[in-house]
Amino acid sequence: MDTTSPARLGDLRTSTQRRTLIVVVTSQILGGAGLAAGVTVGALLTKEMLGSSRFAGLSSALFTLGSAAAALIVGRVSHRLGRRTGLSIGYLAGAAGGAGVVLAAVTDSLPLLFVSMFVYGSGTATNLQARYAGTDLAEASHRGRAVSTIMVATTFGAVAGPNLVEVMGDLAAGWGIPVLAGPFILSSAAFAAAGLFLLAFLRPDPLRVARQLQSEPVAPDEEAPLEPDRDMQRRGILVGATVMVVTQIVMVAIMTMTPIHMIDHGHGLGQTGMVIAIHVAAMFLPSPLTGMLADRYGRIPVVVAAGVTLLAAGILAALAPADSVVLLSVALALLGLGWNFGLISGTAILTDSTPLATRARTQGSVDLCIALAGAGGGIVSGMVVASSSFAVLSLGGGLIALALIPVLALNRGQARAKPEPMRTGTTS
Repeated sequence: MDTTSPARLGDLRTSTQRRTLIVVVTSQILGGAGLAAGVTVGALLTKEMLGSSRFAGLSSALFTLGSAAAALIVGRVSHRLGRRTGLSIGYLAGAAGGAGVVLAAVTDSLPLLFVSMFVYGSGTATNLQARYAGTDLAEASHRGRAVSTIMVATTFGAVAGPNLVEVMGDLAAGWGIPVLAGPFILSSAAFAAAGLFLLAFLRPDPLRVARQLQSEPVAPDEEAPLEPDRDMQRRGILVGATVMVVTQIVMVAIMTMTPIHMIDHGHGLGQTGMVIAIHVAAMFLPSPLTGMLADRYGRIPVVVAAGVTLLAAGILAALAPADSVVLLSVALALLGLGWNFGLISGTAILTDSTPLATRARTQGSVDLCIALAGAGGGIVSGMVVASSSFAVLSLGGGLIALALIPVLALNRGQARAKPEPMRTGTTS
């Protein structure tokens, strides 16, 4: 890039950021439907094919493990080739996984189901990785709101997905496909649409433009130079990652077993889908408020709110009568809200603390840890419920959330880690 005035560079950043948000928001609406529809019935389909609920959480664990692998791959591809290529590949892989789940249900093949669930996790990873695309060109003081803009868009598809469970089940039955495989038809189509849309319209690539504006072109495998405040950066990365890991464990563990808990106590797919839809709405819909709070008052108060809210969700889920859809809905709404607080504040802390030259790679590695934590929560959740009860699982999850409070001691004295400023000077 030739020498350019700061004003023109500022205009380039602003226009590219605006276009990026529009394109990624649209893709998130599509991808959200793919994420939520499969999550709603994944454990139920696995239980039906296994004939037991003991390992029903295996489906959640598998697509979360797949999400972990995909998070690392999408992060590395984005580091080398940009957000557009990385996110598109992730969504298209998720679409292939969803189609494989449908085929596994039709052929009653457990090996194919497990492999497909793993690949299906790519869509989940990509749906979360997309939030980083909104921060590449955002001012440091607006990163929380940039993340929230991407996340709230997911609400529209994510809430529609669970509410289409019965519709897609009826459609699948009409085609001779098992009812519980129906939502994965929607998942596959939604992920494919999101991937193709990003591939066509996410131009120019926000990460590449950000690097040009920073005058920090890096080779694909080149290590970026150490920053002066690298100890503070490391603390910030550790805090941001830990916040997101803990909230993911708690959310996945309780959410995974809620549909099975409800079905086992006589609730139908419609009521189960409604509760999950409320949960997913609470995961994403409050994002603008959360982002504003994180930017205005700092990341740390929002992290504290995450721990307290998740504790309240666990206690209420544990105490709610199994026949009370209302109380279960409130508990799952609090669960989603606590996760929202943790993810947005943790993402902002992580982005504030990560140099642009290595940001995509670091974000992919952190999302790998988040996904692995979710996989652990999914595996353990079924075992805990089988050996004790849903109430024990819920209460335990709420108590785990309190681990967020002592973690903040690592970031003591800081409202947030110092963000790396966005330079708009001369580039070459």
